[in-house]
Amino acid sequence: MTVYVDDMQAPFGRMKMCHMIADSTDELLAMADRIGVARRWIQHAGTTREHFDIAMTKRALAVRHGAVEVTRLELGRIILARRAKPAEVQR
Repeated sequence: MTVYVDDMQAPFGRMKMCHMIADSTDELLAMADRIGVARRWIQHAGTTREHFDIAMTKRALAVRHGAVEVTRLELGRIILARRAKPAEVQR
């Protein structure tokens, strides 16, 4: 199982944000806990689009904890591949 962070740098106030997704909900939540992102900030929970928007400082922490860096295009391909799989995705 893998956690991914993309290279997006969308402005949000004074911060730049990117996406963090994972192959499973459990792994995504475990990484959020490790890097100090509150679970309540999860978006699209339980769907193939499940992710967190995280600040670049949290992205760097995620990478240090083993997250794989991908481009936005690669992240989109991962999400599309999930949609093609049966509903057993996530947990």
